[in-house]
Amino acid sequence: MHILNKKAKFEYKLDPERFEAGVSLRGAEAKSLRNGRGSISDSTARVMNGEVFLINANIPADGLVNYNPTRIRKLLLHKNEIVTLETKAKQQKLTLVPTKMYTKGRLIKLELALGRSKHKFEKRETIKKRDVERELEKEYKSINT
Repeated sequence: MHILNKKAKFEYKLDPERFEAGVSLRGAEAKSLRNGRGSISDSTARVMNGEVFLINANIPADGLVNYNPTRIRKLLLHKNEIVTLETKAKQQKLTLVPTKMYTKGRLIKLELALGRSKHKFEKRETIKKRDVERELEKEYKSINT
C-alpha cells in the first residue's frame, strides 16, 4: 500500500532529508488504509507541546458511528527527531509536509519532509517545464517510430 501526496512537490520546495513516522490509528482506519483508501494531499503536520500531529488527512473508516475522517492523528517519532524537526521548522520557517504513507511489515508509516511553500510564479515555471518535457517526449517518440 502506497498513498502518495502528489500536491507536495507542486506546492512546496521539499528538503531532501526525510523522516519516517508511525501513525496512531484506530483499527477501522488501518484496515481502510491497507485497502488503499485515504488521502494525504491536503494534510500537514505540526509540532505541538513536544508531540507531532497529522492534521487534515482524510482516512475513511467503515462501520464507525459519529466518525470524523479528517481528525487529528498523533505521529510517533523519537524525541530527538521531534526536536530536530521543530528547530529546523522554526529557524528556517518551513512546513512539515507528509509526502507518502506506506506499510512496512504490519505497521503503517508516514514519510515527512520539510518544505517551503512555492510562490505562484514558481508554480507556473514547473507547469511550463512539464509541458516542454512532454512535447519533447512526443517529438522523440515520433522520430524513433
